[in-house]
Amino acid sequence: MLMTMKEILKDAKDRKYAVGAFNVPNLESIQAVIAAAEELKVPVILQHAEVHENLISMQEIGPIMLDYARRASVPVCVHLDHGASFDLCIQAIRLGFTSIMYDASAKSYEENLEETKEIVKIAHAAGVSVEAELGHIFTSSIGGGEGRGAVGAEDFNSLDDCYTDPITAKNFVEATHVDALAISFGTTHGVYLTEPKLDLNRITEIKKQIDIPFVMHGGSGVSDEDFKTAIQNGITKINYYTYGAMAGGNKIREYVKSVGNNEIFLHDIIAAGKEGVKEDVKSAMKVFADSIL
Repeated sequence: MLMTMKEILKDAKDRKYAVGAFNVPNLESIQAVIAAAEELKVPVILQHAEVHENLISMQEIGPIMLDYARRASVPVCVHLDHGASFDLCIQAIRLGFTSIMYDASAKSYEENLEETKEIVKIAHAAGVSVEAELGHIFTSSIGGGEGRGAVGAEDFNSLDDCYTDPITAKNFVEATHVDALAISFGTTHGVYLTEPKLDLNRITEIKKQIDIPFVMHGGSGVSDEDFKTAIQNGITKINYYTYGAMAGGNKIREYVKSVGNNEIFLHDIIAAGKEGVKEDVKSAMKVFADSIL
């Protein structure tokens, strides 16, 4: 059943679990994520990332995402992830996406606030939820998926310069009326090269100032225990892609090895990859929604 992000995250916030948000740049990813959610009976968010426009356009994949969401037996939100383009956000709303992320976090605070305010007015008028971002999520040089190149702690004068400030978050949310806020507390996009140093207490400090759903971007290398602590502290949406995509690739490698010199068919390779994605996504969902399973 198709729902908005605001509707889905309200239950997650009330019951202290997190909803997995998975980028799905092909049909098989959509099928794998929906199947995993239905088997576990948990809500899920299907995402199209603007950076994946080079793999498939939102105009092509969006209607398929929406069709699977409508027919699913669990609540499903269809979301534009890291929409840095105002035009693409409007296209997503027109397509029927129930949620968008307008990401102006690379701009000045003032530009981020004013542009987010404008997109919120448009989206809310159409009944669409909005996520924004404050702070900077570290990005690995491998599979980061943000389209900005590698970004690490060494790129800032101090961690306070890149982590989300609680008072700034309060002012931003009150001014923009966003439905969810992606916050920075030390996580990394892509394949992590060093173990993340997380400031999990920062989530609690931000929650003291503004009590809305918080989003965790860049879960690479985060332990199950740290995921659960982050959720208890206020995280209600967790973006997940890199390791699921790798799991699909690894399953294909295993299948090709098992076939040896025998005939090999494309549909069997695709089926193996889809199963690998599903298994990994299901494992992640079990951690994110542990408190309700």
